[in-house]
Amino acid sequence: MQTRNLGTLEVSSLGLGCMGMSEFYGRGDDAESLRVLARALELGVSLLDTADMYGMGHNEELLARFIREEATRRERIVIATKFGIRRIEGRYERRIDNSPAYVRAACEASLKRLGVDSIDLYYIHRIEPGRPIEEAVGAMAELVREGKIRAIGLSEPSAATLERAHKVHPICAVQSEYSLWTRDPEIDGVFDACSRLGVGFVAYSPLGRGFLTGALKDSTQLGEGDVRGMMPRFQGDYALENLRRLELIEAMAVEKGCTTAQMALAWVLANPLGIVPIPGTKRIKYLEENVEAAGILLGVEEMARLDAAFPAGADYGPRYTAEGMKGVGE
Repeated sequence: MQTRNLGTLEVSSLGLGCMGMSEFYGRGDDAESLRVLARALELGVSLLDTADMYGMGHNEELLARFIREEATRRERIVIATKFGIRRIEGRYERRIDNSPAYVRAACEASLKRLGVDSIDLYYIHRIEPGRPIEEAVGAMAELVREGKIRAIGLSEPSAATLERAHKVHPICAVQSEYSLWTRDPEIDGVFDACSRLGVGFVAYSPLGRGFLTGALKDSTQLGEGDVRGMMPRFQGDYALENLRRLELIEAMAVEKGCTTAQMALAWVLANPLGIVPIPGTKRIKYLEENVEAAGILLGVEEMARLDAAFPAGADYGPRYTAEGMKGVGE
C-alpha cells in the first residue's frame, strides 16, 4: 500500500471508515469487525476513521479492543476521530456543539474510550452555525500543545471557514463526502482552498454509500436500521436517474476488468489533489476489493468518460434530510 500525506501525517493512500461497524447500515458484528480491522492492517491500511457519535461511543470502544489485541498495533495505525455532534439517543436528532468547553470534554471522553494517550487526527465533525470557528480551533490548539491530539481537522466546512481556521492553527485535513455523485468540493471552493493552504483531503462515502458498487439498485433492499432509507438520493425519480448513470460506469468496469466499486475508487484516487478515500465496510471480501482499487490506473479518456457520466453540479438528489444537513458547509 502506498502512502499519502495529510498535512504532517503520513497515511495509507486508502483508509478505512469504521462507522458502519457500529450503526447506520444495519446490525454489526463485533467479532467480524475486529477481523476486518486486523485484515486491513495486514494489507497496509493505516488510517482508521471513527467518531464519538458512531454507536454512541461504541465505535471508539471497538477500536480500543482492536488496539489492545496486539502490542504493536497502536504505533502502526493513525486514529482519526471527531466531535461536535451531540445526539439524542433513540432519535434522529442532533445538536451541533463546538464550544471550547465541549471540545475539551469530548476529547477527554474519546481518549478514554479509545484507550490511548493521544489522538492522531481530531476533527470538528460539523461546524456550529453562529459560533466563530476561531473559538473551537483555539481550544483544539491547546490540546495539541498538551499532546492530547497531534493534528486538527474539519469535516464538511466551507472554504471560508477553512481559511479562517487555518489562520488560528494549521489544519491537517478536511473530511467531506466526495465521490462520482458528490462533487461539491470541486465547485464550492473547498478543493481550491485545500490546495492553496496545503491541507489534505479525506473523502468519506467515496462509493456513494454503496450505490456506486452496483449492488444496491432498489431501496427495498435496505434492512431495518439502515439510514439510507431516509436519504432522498435512494428514492423515486432521483433513484431512477442515478441508476441510469450507474449503467455507464458498470459498462466501463467490464471493459477494464474490475468491479464497479473499484472503478469508482480509482477515480477518486486519481484526483490530482492526492485525496485519501475512506470507504467503509464490515466484510473482509469488500475490504480486499477496495484495497485492490489502489492499484488500478485510469487513463485520460477513462477519466473523461467517468466525468461525463457523473458531471459536477448535476442534481443527484439531496445527500441527507434537513436534519442531516445541519452544520454542513458552514
